[in-house]
Amino acid sequence: MPHTGASSGRILVVDDQPANLRAVSALLTRQGYEVMTAGTGEDALAQAGAMLPDLLLLDMMMPGMDGFELLGQLRQRSEWQRLPAIFLTAAQDRELLLRAFDAGAVDYVTKPFMPEELLARVNAHIGLKLTRDRLERVARERQELVNLVAHDLKNPLSSVLFASDVLRNDGCRPERIPRYLEMIHESAADAIGYIRRYLELQAAHHGKQSRPASVSLSAVVAWLVDRYELQLESRGMRLEISGAQADGDVAIDALVLRQVAENLISNAMKYAPGSTVELSIRNGSPGFRQLWVEDRGPGIAPARQRELFKPFTRLSDGDGDGQSSGLGLSLAKQIVASAGGQLWYEDREGGGARFVLELPVARTEVAEPAC
Repeated sequence: MPHTGASSGRILVVDDQPANLRAVSALLTRQGYEVMTAGTGEDALAQAGAMLPDLLLLDMMMPGMDGFELLGQLRQRSEWQRLPAIFLTAAQDRELLLRAFDAGAVDYVTKPFMPEELLARVNAHIGLKLTRDRLERVARERQELVNLVAHDLKNPLSSVLFASDVLRNDGCRPERIPRYLEMIHESAADAIGYIRRYLELQAAHHGKQSRPASVSLSAVVAWLVDRYELQLESRGMRLEISGAQADGDVAIDALVLRQVAENLISNAMKYAPGSTVELSIRNGSPGFRQLWVEDRGPGIAPARQRELFKPFTRLSDGDGDGQSSGLGLSLAKQIVASAGGQLWYEDREGGGARFVLELPVARTEVAEPAC
């Protein structure tokens, strides 16, 4: 009977004898494994390049490229270096077996083999491989979450620092003190909100469903003005707002959209000092609304635009305030894409930068009739 407890996985079997390929393939397929077969080393390299297996079962002695040469070529590519390989061999020569382990094999099975022995070794090594992959994936996800939290907390905490420095240094008129205090309070609340949202996202991974969210673009623009107007003023910059007639609710959480938009504002503050920052709401493709964030700074060189939304890419060779991680635009694009929208860059006519944030209209809003 098939062993239904076997871990699923993809196995590449390499042997120059068709009868051996059929026998091993049938045995492994009955255990629930996905099996690929190759009769030569060259064919094995091609198949591994097209679809990376989880385990390699290969004959030690084959005409042309033998198992040792094949394994050596596989180890030359980084994505194949940790691919576990089990040799199938009729030889029991001690020197050959030692050579197999030196080449990077994790185990061997002698021919003629007992099916129970082959399955036991395959189950053990593919189980280890899949467990390692799972742990590495969890580690990557945790690191991505750490990067995300660290980056997103930077903007509200920078606002707290800005307002508290102004108050500590008696740098504002008395009538503005309540506004700076409110900035500190709201920025701290936003930081807590980000942390709460990340915890909710983790809960969602465990089956907890969240409600569909929506927010008015004009409400987000008003929030940006309230949060950043004084900081822009302190840098000799100002905000201009337009396009309120195109306002509408878009399908994204308010906190998330504010997070993306303030990344764009903070970039303009760093890389376009002294410029006017223009925020405008516009109609996009049918069923979409757009938020444009524009400045009259130096813009982004064409050579840099190709890398703009990749992680750890900065907008210029200098990092503005010395605190840029190069993650902001990459994370913003991922967030917008997950909401069904797009984020892209355009050179602005007459000089400067334009970032266009396009999001789907919320389902509760009645879409405009087609012309």
